[in-house]
Amino acid sequence: MPYYIYHIKPFAQLEQLSVFESFAEASKQAKALRLSLDLPASEKVKVIFADNPLQAEDLLCQVRTAGPKGDD
Repeated sequence: MPYYIYHIKPFAQLEQLSVFESFAEASKQAKALRLSLDLPASEKVKVIFADNPLQAEDLLCQVRTAGPKGDD
């Protein structure tokens, strides 16, 4: 499965920037894009691991909840 890099804008506007076969390459490119694009706080560049672009966009739009804090 490939790693997709997406530019995420407000209101879940997704723009696929590139696709890589290895996480190391995708991570390196995402870090470079974060520095070069000079994004406002409301926008992000993310790497997502998925079967295809449709699944990647579905995963990026899902609301994630925080996990348990652990033993107290």
